[in-house]
Amino acid sequence: MSSHATRSAEPLDLWIRDMPSPPRLADLRQQRFELTSRGDRVPGRLLLPSDRGVRHPLVLLQHGAGGAKDADYLDAAAVPWVRAGAAVASIDFPLHGERASAKLGIDLLRGLVATAPGSAGDDFRLGLVRQAVADLGRTLDALADHPELDSSRLVYAGFSMGAILGALFCADDPRPRAAALALAGGGIGPTEVDPAAHIARFSPRPLLFVNATRDQVIPRKATEALFEAAGDPKQIVWFDSDHAGLRGAALKAMWGFLREPLGL
Repeated sequence: MSSHATRSAEPLDLWIRDMPSPPRLADLRQQRFELTSRGDRVPGRLLLPSDRGVRHPLVLLQHGAGGAKDADYLDAAAVPWVRAGAAVASIDFPLHGERASAKLGIDLLRGLVATAPGSAGDDFRLGLVRQAVADLGRTLDALADHPELDSSRLVYAGFSMGAILGALFCADDPRPRAAALALAGGGIGPTEVDPAAHIARFSPRPLLFVNATRDQVIPRKATEALFEAAGDPKQIVWFDSDHAGLRGAALKAMWGFLREPLGL
């Protein structure tokens, strides 16, 4: 599955504008953007540090099933990262956020972790995965000329479905310098959407896997299959948490890993 190597000539039709920040983000700046990807409009949010006239490194940070670009758990990660000097961009995946169907989004995650290919809905899920991976690449295309972003200093971070889709995206896109994948798994689903079948191509860029010991959604064997399939350099860390409970120390571990590739 390739995103960068087969970029289309489709116009991005990008628009971007400043948005007022809510009180909890009062010390940060917020921009809303929207772009075209495979005929669909993709909404996104960009958080920027308060200082202007500086080109900031970029984290592409993605939500899990049932989430959105402005999910609380994404803010829990993004806000301290932006305060440390990074910009953070997130988009709504297909069927999520402003493109929402929460039920179908959960079905998509369940399909991604299904072990038996050939089940009903495979074509539907495959289409959604292709769209999501294309959306990530188009987002980087759209933000490449942003005057406050240094697109040469770019990393990826994702949670759950965002980590699974991110693994597929990062495997074929050379732009992310590093990736932190939280609550991901492999050895699952059809080969085209199985990150374990593709993740080795991310090497020699560094990978961090962040996982929960009590994850009730992603089986441990799937997590270990993805880690084993990845090339070096790679790290894996485990936290005493369920699938929805990663906080605090896990987010700090992700930032500690990503900070150096960002040049911060």
